Amino acid sequence: MALIKTVNGKTPLIPDSCYLAENATIIGAVELGEDCSIWFQAVIRGDVNSIWIGNQVNIQDGAVVHCTYEKSVTKIGNKVSIGHNAIIHGCEIQDHVLIGMGAIVMDNAVIESKVLLAAGALVPENTVLKTGGVYAGVPAKRIKEMDSKLLDGEIERIANNYLKYAGWYK
Repeated sequence: MALIKTVNGKTPLIPDSCYLAENATIIGAVELGEDCSIWFQAVIRGDVNSIWIGNQVNIQDGAVVHCTYEKSVTKIGNKVSIGHNAIIHGCEIQDHVLIGMGAIVMDNAVIESKVLLAAGALVPENTVLKTGGVYAGVPAKRIKEMDSKLLDGEIERIANNYLKYAGWYK
């Protein structure tokens, strides 16, 4: 069973529809939406501020979601995929976003809807990634426009696949 821990009187709120891997860790002021999946060795740590996660979000193996004390909450919209070993820290990620493996999103950054952030990319503090783009690099730069092939073929496909994968484990 996943490690679910109360800190400073704040206990994670997790709907029954979510899948939590046995060694996932969810701590403190964390609220998950419906049909989320939190995978192996992922950590969602709402010990110093709050974390809100929408519906049908998958946080893949080894990813870390955190926030900053008295500064930055973390908010993740609906149908977001956070790739293996990504770091999401004190930022906002809107709906229908794919965060690539090993990407880092820092405090007060905003990733608007329908964005693909490539593997290994770095989104510095206070950066805004605008809707409908593919971003890559360190620091992340817009490299091309989102098209329906990427939106449906990658962002939506991966989010939907993780709903299916979670069903295999429930």
